[in-house]
Amino acid sequence: MYYTEYAKPFVENKIALAQQAIKDGDLQKAFQYLEDAHVIAQKSTYLHCLVHYLMLKHGYIQWNMKEMSGQIFRLVGALTKTWIGWIPTGNTGGTNVSPFKPMPISAHNKKIIDVIEQKIKQQIKQ
Repeated sequence: MYYTEYAKPFVENKIALAQQAIKDGDLQKAFQYLEDAHVIAQKSTYLHCLVHYLMLKHGYIQWNMKEMSGQIFRLVGALTKTWIGWIPTGNTGGTNVSPFKPMPISAHNKKIIDVIEQKIKQQIKQ
């Protein structure tokens, strides 16, 4: 319920960093920012789908057919599975990993997720 609201600024920041990296010509760094955004966004259907859409666009920029087709598959999964919690926690979202594989969350992203979850707990208590 509150996850999208509290996660949105963090996800938007990662997206902005990715967009800047694209402008700078560093497509690898851009995708790393999108992977971070994906990990943070996984509990929000809207944000999760947004990140997969941006990953799809990233694949298009590189004309990477594997990434584009994989992101279409993942976008459908995000749209239909996120709201019921069927997500592999920590998965970075690219086609370089299985869409079903849980992965460890980086310390940096874990701190962000902890902040989001703390805000949710505070909101619920009010």
